[in-house]
Amino acid sequence: MSTSVIETKGYIASTEAPFIQEMSEITHHMWSLGWDELNGGNISYLLDEEEVAKYIDIREPLRTIQLTFPVTELAGKYFIVTGSGKYFRNVIKDPEANLGVLRVSATGESVEVLWGLRNNAVPTSELASHFMSHIERLKVDPTHRIVLHTHATNVIAMTFTHDLDELKFTKTLWEMCTECLVVFPDGIGVIPWMVPGSSDIGRATAAKMKDYRVVIWPQHGIFVTGATMDATFGLVETIEKAAIIYNLIGGREIKQTITDQQLADLAAAFRVTPKAGVLDL
Repeated sequence: MSTSVIETKGYIASTEAPFIQEMSEITHHMWSLGWDELNGGNISYLLDEEEVAKYIDIREPLRTIQLTFPVTELAGKYFIVTGSGKYFRNVIKDPEANLGVLRVSATGESVEVLWGLRNNAVPTSELASHFMSHIERLKVDPTHRIVLHTHATNVIAMTFTHDLDELKFTKTLWEMCTECLVVFPDGIGVIPWMVPGSSDIGRATAAKMKDYRVVIWPQHGIFVTGATMDATFGLVETIEKAAIIYNLIGGREIKQTITDQQLADLAAAFRVTPKAGVLDL
């Protein structure tokens, strides 16, 4: 991607900013995997003020967007987010039209658009779920930065055929690939089917984020969090790979699997603590 410095309405932005490049590249990759059809999927990325100020004039917001819910815990924090109704496949071609850099106001009742979201575009319709999840994850992990929602194909398929009990769901995924327990020893949270884009689904997801980095939305997709884009995307990759194997097995007879004792041995070898209640030892 070539350097493009834009000077408009008193601000300066460069698409060479690492956080803009990361968002452009990861959205394109997720679209190419078939996880984010049409305008499906959304990402928010918590940024440091110093990092933003290197590339964007933070003194003069372009406009202010009122929130339907207060987020006082995030007051003054900076995010880059995907836009509502935007297609992931278009982000890499025109980041400024499809992404936005925001600052939460001092009161937490609005966000200030500092860059992007051209032509009065607005942030993702799942902003409530994202902000609520950021709040909860920061309480348990100060390195937390990313909330990523995607329509991972095989994870969605699995929600049609598997018991939605989160401990059982977790154990099945652990049994599909040896690396799963190591990558997500804290397990998988699952909420009931809910209407997307609402404060209700945001609250339900955030409640699970107190204990999990991953929450399944049945018949819809997966909500994943992490400290870096690579770690967060890698978490989705690992879970989706396990779901692919589960779906390939289908109704076939299983002659061998990873036993509970083997999972316990694996956890000990990699010094991770499995989610309580999953293993029957």
